[in-house]
Amino acid sequence: MIFGLDNVAISVQNVSMKFNLSKDKILSLKEYFVKAVKRQLFYEEFWALKNISFTVERGEVFGVMGFNGAGKSTLLKIIAGVFKPTLGAVVVNGGVSPLLELGAGFDPECSARENIYMNGAMYGFSPKFMESKYDEILDFAELWEFENVAVKNFSSGMTGRLGFAIATSVKPEILIVDEILGVGDYKFQEKCEERIMNMISGGVTVLLVTHSAYKIREMCSRALLLEKGELVCTGDVESVLEAYGDTGSKKA
Repeated sequence: MIFGLDNVAISVQNVSMKFNLSKDKILSLKEYFVKAVKRQLFYEEFWALKNISFTVERGEVFGVMGFNGAGKSTLLKIIAGVFKPTLGAVVVNGGVSPLLELGAGFDPECSARENIYMNGAMYGFSPKFMESKYDEILDFAELWEFENVAVKNFSSGMTGRLGFAIATSVKPEILIVDEILGVGDYKFQEKCEERIMNMISGGVTVLLVTHSAYKIREMCSRALLLEKGELVCTGDVESVLEAYGDTGSKKA
């Protein structure tokens, strides 16, 4: 595929991401500033991603695989606009709904109602628009009896359910999913998967991170494999799964 064509939803070109990891154990903000002034802060460079390139077509369900520490979440955060890559470029053609760390942007002191409007604003939605979606969000999250309860009193499952309901209240052009299909109990997981599958059947482009070979086979047309920040391979699902170490049948 050629970079910049209209049928390309996501284009990642030669992307690398470097983090500076502190070698010192700093116990306070004061100690940090003292060391900074004296130029006694020492860092170790860590390249989470190294020269990654691939494209995702419009309407495609594309899988991202790799063991823990491979750089999968970093890659998704770059595509979602959370991080800016150290090197390379990412072009995203369409509105993005990232299902990453659900509920991370909630204010724990505010109620579910207040967080629905604040979280909606983070996605660029107006209060009037969120009002039109309010009942649908609480219906899906099954949290009506907790709408005026501070989120700090929610369980992690309740927080995830509310985050998922908000993030998927509007059908996006591009959906980024990072291992969050396990939100809540198994009945709620089925609701989440059904909503995502409805989006897929409606032509939404999906970038899916999962360790499940079954889900990759079931949902994806192509995939890539990362290992220690490097691209091992990209292509058809079975060849990527073979490189990942899964040689089971398609129904496994």
